[in-house]
Amino acid sequence: MIRIALICICLLFTAESFSQKVNKEDSITLRKIFDTALLNGQSYNWLDHLSNNIGGRLSGSIQAEKAVNYTKEELDKLGLDKVWLQPVMVPKWTRGRAEYAYIETAPGITSIANVCALGGSVSTPAAGLKAEVVEVQGIEDLEKLGRDKIEGKIVFFNRPMQANLISTFSSYGGCVDQRYSGAMEAAKYGAVGVVVRSMNLRMDDLPHTGSMTYGDTPASKRIPACAISTNDAEYLSTALKLKPDLNFYFKQNCKVYPDVQSYNVIGEITGSQYPNKYIIVGGHLDSWDLGDGSHDDGAGCVQSMEVLRLFKEINYRPRHTIRVVLFMNEENGLRGGRKYAEEAKLKQEEHIFALESDAGGFTPRGFSFDTDEANFQQVLSWKPLFKPYLIHYFEKGGSGADIGPLKDEKIVLAGLRPDSQRYFDHHHAANDTFDAVNKRELELGGATMTSLIYLFDKYGTKTSLTEVKN
Repeated sequence: MIRIALICICLLFTAESFSQKVNKEDSITLRKIFDTALLNGQSYNWLDHLSNNIGGRLSGSIQAEKAVNYTKEELDKLGLDKVWLQPVMVPKWTRGRAEYAYIETAPGITSIANVCALGGSVSTPAAGLKAEVVEVQGIEDLEKLGRDKIEGKIVFFNRPMQANLISTFSSYGGCVDQRYSGAMEAAKYGAVGVVVRSMNLRMDDLPHTGSMTYGDTPASKRIPACAISTNDAEYLSTALKLKPDLNFYFKQNCKVYPDVQSYNVIGEITGSQYPNKYIIVGGHLDSWDLGDGSHDDGAGCVQSMEVLRLFKEINYRPRHTIRVVLFMNEENGLRGGRKYAEEAKLKQEEHIFALESDAGGFTPRGFSFDTDEANFQQVLSWKPLFKPYLIHYFEKGGSGADIGPLKDEKIVLAGLRPDSQRYFDHHHAANDTFDAVNKRELELGGATMTSLIYLFDKYGTKTSLTEVKN
């Protein structure tokens, strides 16, 4: 019995010693990753070019095409094992000349309002659209009011983002349905147009665009939809209380074209041990056209490119094949994400882990994971490695729109979670520009993503490890 006890103790100490050695090795590797990113990073320079030399990259635009060519060229320069373009058909919608709007409280008495067309909206009549306004707090109010009070009027959706929610993405999710489906639903009650309060927690004069849908509404019955700045939304709401029969005028010149061909940009380092098991990291290359798309999602793209560059820089040869995927058309169709998943399925590629960065280039706080409990417990065991970098948020939750189509019972999905408090100040607005991105915060995000990819590459997922043993 004594001998058995001694053997158990020895085994315990050996296991503990091995664990400490592994953690020390991982800690050293993470330190190397962060040092390289902060002292010799490339992501900020890439973003500078994307934002200032190319600009907003709306799907189907010449800027989107330039971004595809630029990022492919930069990935080629990294000396990856393979870089290619994956064709994908995307919608093409143009804003046209700048929108114009005003609030008319009496004949000849007007106040200019800051608006922008929602992505995918039809145009107003050539002379613009003027009508009385009915204010609602959400889609559910339409049925309460009924056709009698809505027909012939412009519906003003004025539900604000809930300010007391710490997670700004939860606040966004609580009211974005009025932007996405508002025009489709209001048209059913005879509305002639829609004005939607911008998805923004800050009070300012910037309208925020975003995608919308008409569903199966016939083309002849589709009504124009625009976003109005938060300041002007407050003014319009106050004015309506004083003058319920005021008029709102807006003119927009957008147009929908047939689909055009674009591309996902893909680069990979082939795995040394499991070349047919794939880990991907990515963001979406397209953006809206009001700003230059620096936070949404130029930051995520250059951080993802940086992951592979950092592995090359520190001479780390991954065991699994690591891919960077710059998805096209996340903003108004998700065509790139769906196309990548479709091709992966056709080729019977086994993806074990996917990470997306699409929450801005702010200070990284951690990750959210869409996974089972066994893999999540493994992730939690790595949390102490990130603590020196003040990265503590490791929670179950959503991952990313572009990697969502890859979801199955095996893959682990994750999303980088930066500090989100300022994100919606810029989201889909004209101030989503390069000057709003902090170089150090951007680089910390890239290093954080690289560190997680390294750990999944080294230790695999619980599913992939079980299959190897069997």
